[in-house]
Parts: sequence; C-alpha cells; structure tokens
Amino acid sequence: MGSLFRPKMPPLPPVQPAPPPPPSEVSQEEKDAIAAEQRKIERKRKGRKSTILTSPLGVEEEAETESKTLLGS
Repeated sequence: MGSLFRPKMPPLPPVQPAPPPPPSEVSQEEKDAIAAEQRKIERKRKGRKSTILTSPLGVEEEAETESKTLLGS
C-alpha cells in the first residue's frame, strides 16, 4: 500500500559543471584609478589616527585621586 500513495520520482538531471570565470583583465587606467582610491583611503585613515589620545590599553598615567577641596581638607 505504500507505493499506492507515493508516486515514483523522476530521475534527477545530471549536474552541469560550472562555467569557468571570465578572464579579468584590468586596463592601466582602471589600475591607476584603483591605486588613487587606495591612496585617498590611506590618507584619510592616517588623519584619524592623530585624534586618538590613548592607547588601546587605556590611559597609562597615574590618576590624581587626592586634591584639596574648598572646605580646607
């Protein structure tokens, strides 16, 4: 009775191999444009580094914990 409710599946078609990727030839103009964009990104990245005042470990100086107050202590 099991075959009565389950029709036979047709055979799967054979798997086609993937076509090879097209050769990626980049012209000299495109290479120059990519290099200019990379230089621009590096220049911007260097500009932001100068604004970071602490190291990744945090502030390395000792904190001033005791100071005179207005009440004379």
